[in-house]
Amino acid sequence: MLTSVDADLMRVLSDPLRLRIVTLLARETLCTTHLVEETGAKQTNLSNHMKVLREAGVVETEPCGRFTYYKLRPEVLAGLSAQFAALAESASTAAENRRACP
Repeated sequence: MLTSVDADLMRVLSDPLRLRIVTLLARETLCTTHLVEETGAKQTNLSNHMKVLREAGVVETEPCGRFTYYKLRPEVLAGLSAQFAALAESASTAAENRRACP
């Protein structure tokens, strides 16, 4: 069963720019400059989205001189994926379980 934490994570990932960022970070660790170049977002807008992703535990930061690198925390996405896999498994047998009408 999905929890409120899972629902919050789905809300965080439902934003198109944040989903794009997560997709990019799934391929490589990137700094803010790279993410601005790849997404076309303004730096302040991107920073706000990165804050949301950090607070949700989806990404973590790694300082490198005057740059901040971001990397994805795959275990967070794997946990959400497992919840959806459990729902799909349950749904596959749900057709066999029919509650009688009163």
